[in-house]
Amino acid sequence: MPSSPKIEYKFSNFRLLPNDKQLLLNDTPVPLAPKAFDTLCLLVESQGRLVEKNEFLERVWQGSFVEEVVLAHAISQLRKALQNGAEETDFIETVPKRGYRFRARVELIAAEGSEVSSRTTLAVLPFENLSADPEREYLAMGLTEEAIVALGQIDPDHLGVIGRTSAMVYKGTTKSLAEIGRDLGADFLVEGSIRSEGSRLRITSRLVRARDQIQMWSDSYDSEPGNVIEFQRELSVAIAEQVHLRLSPERLRGLARRQTRHGEAYDVYLRGRYFWNQLSPPTTRRALQFYARATELDPNYALAWCGLADAYATSPINGDANPLEVGPRSREAAQRAVSAGSHLGEAHASTGFVKFWLDWDWPAAERAFRRAIALDPNYSLAHRSLGIILSHSNRHQEALSAARRARELDPLDFINQALSAQIAFNARDFQAAMEFGRRATVLDPEFWVSYIQLAQAYEQLGDSDAAFEALQKAGQFSSGNSKSIAMRGYLFAKLGRTGEALEVLKTLEAVSRERYVPPYATALVHAGLGEADAAFEWLERAFDARDVHLAFLPVDPKWDPLRADSRFRELISRAFGDGVAADR
Repeated sequence: MPSSPKIEYKFSNFRLLPNDKQLLLNDTPVPLAPKAFDTLCLLVESQGRLVEKNEFLERVWQGSFVEEVVLAHAISQLRKALQNGAEETDFIETVPKRGYRFRARVELIAAEGSEVSSRTTLAVLPFENLSADPEREYLAMGLTEEAIVALGQIDPDHLGVIGRTSAMVYKGTTKSLAEIGRDLGADFLVEGSIRSEGSRLRITSRLVRARDQIQMWSDSYDSEPGNVIEFQRELSVAIAEQVHLRLSPERLRGLARRQTRHGEAYDVYLRGRYFWNQLSPPTTRRALQFYARATELDPNYALAWCGLADAYATSPINGDANPLEVGPRSREAAQRAVSAGSHLGEAHASTGFVKFWLDWDWPAAERAFRRAIALDPNYSLAHRSLGIILSHSNRHQEALSAARRARELDPLDFINQALSAQIAFNARDFQAAMEFGRRATVLDPEFWVSYIQLAQAYEQLGDSDAAFEALQKAGQFSSGNSKSIAMRGYLFAKLGRTGEALEVLKTLEAVSRERYVPPYATALVHAGLGEADAAFEWLERAFDARDVHLAFLPVDPKWDPLRADSRFRELISRAFGDGVAADR
């Protein structure tokens, strides 16, 4: 397991030397099996962060098929080895059904002649709306999100900022700051609130050290409701000073250029973000209205153009929008975003969405997401999206690594978990796909994509009853997305329930008379029925319609029976180029 060069960790009476593969107790070597040693390295390097079981299996056993009992045995070995350290009776905390956390205080020190850069982790908790007006909720959420992004760009090499979704979990929580810090592995927490005072807003924020809940800094900022842009810059400067980081003039200029200087456009944009984050078709339509209004107020507002591009580009996969209709709008918005904000990771991520889903130019999409990560290494969405591209290109180990990084940055993000399930499924690790899908449903019981992931994993694992149950929930929470309908028909077909599969085909035909239905959905049911010619006929229709679901053809095991057919290979080559393999 790779470790940082020339470093060691000290805790209690122990010293851990990753490069030398040694654990020392008062300078005496402590014997450990290789996998137990690697498990200890991962625990100690995580320094208080909960490490989930799947992460141990991914990183220590690196994709080998092993049962969780092997991990439990390694943990048992470690506990026995560490008992001789005397100062602590239990260094390793078990979090039932999830994983393990290293409880001891860890000091990172440099080996002689080397340098070690320390890294601080910070979490921004949801700003509290103390106004009597619930309409201010969008502003509180928007300020939280903008603070997370701005602080994440102070010094990415030395300051990690926990992602938005994980922070939002603690909205209204009764947990102490120390507990939240332990949950997230955060050294510092930022709290904030907004309050209306007549025609003005008062924004108050404070920085707290998580381990002892000592307040390091606090301040208040008065502003007109539509003009709170300067607050983000002042907050970033103050936090950088408190955690002893250098905020370079270049990064200060970047923060200043990130947002519009038009107060009303900023306010409207925050309203758009508020509705976009609710992830439903009706709220997405509201978000598009606000984003469009923001670009009217400021035609060079890059982030508002990003919002438009993202909503349009992902709508065919999330809401069965017609790619030929939304494609031109999404491309224009992405181009405007990069033109106005080439320095923004979000602008390049928007380009990546368009290039992947709509243009089928996967090399360009990969370059765009890698550029987004270079500009903002803390950008969880960019890491996750890069993982999706790599996964669909059959580069599974790279994809798993990118997905893992996204989860590290935003560990409680249900979308990260759900799409990690898709990446694991593409890699034919159906057990891991099921586990990620389950975690996603725990984090958000109404996110329909999680149930699609569970259904296809259950189908591959032979549990058709569980698959049908998951599909019922997917249909309920997605307002009848074609994926839940088509998957149900496919499952009927694979089980030999031909009559019911044919009824699903009739349902898809009836729905298509009222709205756009991706041709891929019908093709999938025919594939399940073993009707290859009909499946290819509908796949050709999908190609002509620029159906975004064709992206699943190179990797989805449901298409394995057709992979040897020359028509299948030729279709993938036409759609995505010769560089994307049709065969597993």
